Amino acid sequence: MSDLILFWHRRDLRISDNTGLAAARRQSPKVVGVFCLDPLILERDDVAPVRVTYMIGCLEKLQQRYAEVGSELLILHTDPVQGIPALAEALSAKAVFWNWDVEPYSQERDRTIINALKEKSIEFLTQNWDQILHSPEEIRSGSNQPYTVYTPFWKNWISKSKSQPVETLQNVEGLTEAEREIAKQAGAIALPSAKDLGFIWDGGLILSPGEAAAQERLEEFSTKAITEYQEQRNFPAVDGTSQLSAALKFGVIGIRTVWQATTQAQENSRSEEATVAIRTWQQELAWREFYQHAMYNFPELADGAFRDAFKNFPWETNEEHFQAWCEGRTGYPIVDAAMRQLNESGWMHNRCRMIVASFLTKDLLINPQLGEKYFMQKLIDGDLSANNGGWQWSASSGMDPKPVRIFNPASQAQKFDPDGEYIRQWLRELRSVDTEYLVTGKIPPLERHAAGYPEPIVDHKRQQQQFKQRYQQQKTVSGV
Repeated sequence: MSDLILFWHRRDLRISDNTGLAAARRQSPKVVGVFCLDPLILERDDVAPVRVTYMIGCLEKLQQRYAEVGSELLILHTDPVQGIPALAEALSAKAVFWNWDVEPYSQERDRTIINALKEKSIEFLTQNWDQILHSPEEIRSGSNQPYTVYTPFWKNWISKSKSQPVETLQNVEGLTEAEREIAKQAGAIALPSAKDLGFIWDGGLILSPGEAAAQERLEEFSTKAITEYQEQRNFPAVDGTSQLSAALKFGVIGIRTVWQATTQAQENSRSEEATVAIRTWQQELAWREFYQHAMYNFPELADGAFRDAFKNFPWETNEEHFQAWCEGRTGYPIVDAAMRQLNESGWMHNRCRMIVASFLTKDLLINPQLGEKYFMQKLIDGDLSANNGGWQWSASSGMDPKPVRIFNPASQAQKFDPDGEYIRQWLRELRSVDTEYLVTGKIPPLERHAAGYPEPIVDHKRQQQQFKQRYQQQKTVSGV
């Protein structure tokens, strides 16, 4: 057995501030990366071409980073349950290290791989969290239960000290020529393009792939926009968010690095408003972690509603309404603008995610799981925990002390896109329409017709009443 440690990358596509990778380097100078293109993930029907395109770009950059420090990143395209132990055995690796994940599929897969490595007497890194600042076991209530409400979770989470970024991988050895040949025989391949894998995305990317681009975006954001975040974050026409969600989803930047940037911004803060704004963004990072802890502690969330009143909710099955929502043809300008942004750019502003999710569930009365899946089919940052948490929050089916929250599309547009800038950007056919008509949605029929823009497919007030009636009935039936 050699002193080789294989580091299996999953959602940590970087060599800086990577806790598992740093642990591997402390044990051996011979550390080689491996990434497995998993058919069980790539062949699902909820994989977004833009997300795969970004991921492949990040893997290209990661290969370059490994080359810079003296090693390499191997690529497999197989079920990791077979591929990872087989590669480790073929290379006589001393150990395989990786960082843990909260998702049910990852948990089950990792348990199987651990058993396979044990049988081959290959070492592995015991439970190691990298994508979250605190492990799910660490943030518990006084009765040692996982939290199901955000506010007490946040109070506990923020009270705990946060780890500093760990050292960047450097001065490592890669494989010998003979070992490279063995790796090829064990399934190592050249990195394919997204198109090679059958994913076509010709639109742009909201964030360039790789560590350097993510670090640059973080620095830009934490220098200025973070100090105005509280004020600007809800306006989709304003560039007021970090847009780091895809980088965090794939771990192109370490969460400790991100947290450190927020604390440095606090130290440099010149006003009370700026300090409040930075704290608000920190709370968003905590929301991300709350949803990850929830997925780990309640894996059944991936399959449906958390609250009993929604487990058998009588949702509508109107395919025409669902398609109109998907394509941005509902007749509600703010909803349609947001859906066009998603379809054309692979990303959507968070305020708009809430608006369209509320509209699908509370106005169209359509099952949130359909919307959740559609988002995963389109988003560059599509992440099970965050996407599921956001949809359950909007649908009122999840962990939420205020169960029935209904967004009025017109009041949302008037409040957060008062000049209609965002709507005009994405609904090009309505650019010449009067602002008041745009934001209230009360576009005169003749103007709608001239622009080729549809009439509203439902009446918000009537649908809101319908939803509330069904909800009350379900509460009675489920005994809530």
